Amino acid sequence: MEGNPRDRDDTGRARNARPRDGLGRPLPYGAPGVERQPEGVPRTAGEALTEAQRLLDDGKPFHAHEVLEDAWKSAPEEERELWRGLAQLAVGLTHLARGNRKGARSLLERGARNIEPYRASPPHGVDVAGLVAWAETGTPAPPRLTGEA
Repeated sequence: MEGNPRDRDDTGRARNARPRDGLGRPLPYGAPGVERQPEGVPRTAGEALTEAQRLLDDGKPFHAHEVLEDAWKSAPEEERELWRGLAQLAVGLTHLARGNRKGARSLLERGARNIEPYRASPPHGVDVAGLVAWAETGTPAPPRLTGEA
């Protein structure tokens, strides 16, 4: 690459412009990749959950993580750990799909710990009990984020 040795986005932030596969792994420059999720998209909690679920169902947990991470960054303080935990669960699923069972287990456990305090009164219909149970099994099937089908 010529010019700036680091890839930058339109705002000047460092951002790797290499294409990515469906699990977020970098591909060589010029290779066809999966379209990345735009960062910093303002969404309601319901929109974030719907979009993340769509991506999980499409086999793109890395991309779901990016949606959940945006929600985490913009969430009110009292919900931040919920969104952080959901993002960690998506990364855990990403590691499972990549065959990294040890990394997956670590992230699934951390994500479950972060959402557990919301079990008694889960915001936005998040199925905290179901997600914690799913994380304990470590199954590669995508979980349901809410009780809605």
